[in-house]
Amino acid sequence: MFKDFKNFIMKGNVVDMAVGIIIGIAFGLIINSAVKDIIMPPIGLALGNVDFQNMFAVLKAGATPGPYASLAAAQAAGAITINYGVFINTIINFLIIAAVLFFFVVRPIARLNARKSTPAAPAAPTTKECPYCFSNIPIKATRCPNCTSELKK
Repeated sequence: MFKDFKNFIMKGNVVDMAVGIIIGIAFGLIINSAVKDIIMPPIGLALGNVDFQNMFAVLKAGATPGPYASLAAAQAAGAITINYGVFINTIINFLIIAAVLFFFVVRPIARLNARKSTPAAPAAPTTKECPYCFSNIPIKATRCPNCTSELKK
């Protein structure tokens, strides 16, 4: 039973999938950081110093009544909030990941596959048909080997 399990784990598809998942998680962390630390601050600045991480609506105040200066303060007070700023960050995250995958993975692979699937030029014919007996003969033949008729070039 252990041998079967070992054979299953060592199959190429399982190992490739595991590597893909690990790289995907690492890539997701990079994109999260890029959105949070690089893209969102200039967008927030352009919109008048808006910090999307601290955009929330309080549904019910916590033990300490509001207003709350930040989402962390509201959560620490036990307030129930709708965190629409975090949701906006997540949407931007998704759009960036989708764009990167499309432009750097999907399109190049499609181009590569298009090159591979381009049909090769048809090979030059190597035989011709005898006009007298209709058998196939070599294209350079001057006389049919089947009916011995002389062929015109």
